[in-house]
Amino acid sequence: MIKMLFTLKRRVGMSQQAFEDYRRDVHVPLLLAIPEAQYMRRFVVSYPIPAAGFGEPSYDAVVETWFDSLDDLNALFFSENFQTKVAPDHSNFLDMTQGGILISEEFVVIDG
Repeated sequence: MIKMLFTLKRRVGMSQQAFEDYRRDVHVPLLLAIPEAQYMRRFVVSYPIPAAGFGEPSYDAVVETWFDSLDDLNALFFSENFQTKVAPDHSNFLDMTQGGILISEEFVVIDG
């Protein structure tokens, strides 16, 4: 199983709530509407919560997406549909100069 992680920073001037609303109500439906979305096995978005003693979060969201293989990951992200319908929307809610990406295989230390 392949997992892709994104760390996201919202666009300057956008509130955290507006960022979360836009992702949920506009961006995720764009992604799920393309046929290549079928390659995702699991899709999770995590948003920060107040946590005393930990300071301000470094990012506004972490996205985790699981795939059966690198070929499936590539089939989604390099598809014409993703490139022309989904990717252009990123600048509507993301600071494109920040954030990160990691393609990985999980190593489970504690399960359950």
